[in-house]
Amino acid sequence: MSKYRHDLPQLSGNRLLTDGGLETTLVFHDAMELPYFAAFTLMEEESGRDRLKRYFTRYIEVARQHGVGFVLDTPTWRANPDWAAKLGYDADRLAELNRRCVAFLVALRWQLESGRTPIVINGVIGPRGDGYQPDRLMSAIEAEAYHAAQVKCFAGTETDMISAITMNYAEEAIGIARAAGKAGMPIVISFTVETDGRLPTGQTLRDAIAMVDRETGKAPAYYMINCAHPTHFEGVLAEKGDWLGRIRGLRANASALSHAELDAATALDDGNPQELGGQYRNLLRILDKAVVLGGCCGTDHRHIEQIAGHCLAETVAA
Repeated sequence: MSKYRHDLPQLSGNRLLTDGGLETTLVFHDAMELPYFAAFTLMEEESGRDRLKRYFTRYIEVARQHGVGFVLDTPTWRANPDWAAKLGYDADRLAELNRRCVAFLVALRWQLESGRTPIVINGVIGPRGDGYQPDRLMSAIEAEAYHAAQVKCFAGTETDMISAITMNYAEEAIGIARAAGKAGMPIVISFTVETDGRLPTGQTLRDAIAMVDRETGKAPAYYMINCAHPTHFEGVLAEKGDWLGRIRGLRANASALSHAELDAATALDDGNPQELGGQYRNLLRILDKAVVLGGCCGTDHRHIEQIAGHCLAETVAA
């Protein structure tokens, strides 16, 4: 474990912001070519690194304006072996780029972190397969072996924590959590759900969280929900219970369309930022432990500004 590792202020109940939909912003707003939505490839060119710096800086400034911390994600959602192979990267080059993504964010933290705005560097791990459909189901043992290399990359850097984002079945989440535990890294699991509030496999969110906790000895520091609109999962949150306290983060989509509809869309549906901010505020009345607030597909700085305005108590000078 790195001697440089920061504390995780969100574990003390401090509210933090994070960014929106990185890949959808780059593709639809910036008209960038991003094969397979693989943003880690931007590390290869100075122009790509400059674009990422502008992207993250804008969000960090929102956090600074509100006097809260920020969870700074590595652009590594696609930086695993299967997706990298499609792009022509071997294991050594992939590992190097994972580490470079962290180093890039460490430099950004040095520039922009302040006393009121601590910055937590979050190593992002995405699903082995498609984020919307669990097209290849691994056992937990297989998932641990598959994702271990990326976990080890992060563990050898100044990464503060790891998050498995857009998990669509429990076994993959279990494998990643076990790998992170063996590497001594704090791990967060973020599930995605369909319009009925269930995982794409049909498992309930409540049961998925219970299964991961049971099979890992409650290894995840907490859980999140991402890549779904609030209207897709607000109904399942009506089930009272201690499990709601395990959910400490929200990264919703801007659009209320289903995953299938979004997959087929040729234009970006960015929804209504102000309405989304109000929906987050309503969700926090149920998810009173949720402290990490950001966005997913279709969201940009406008949505995060609205979420901050609706959900943070006051705006202060950085």
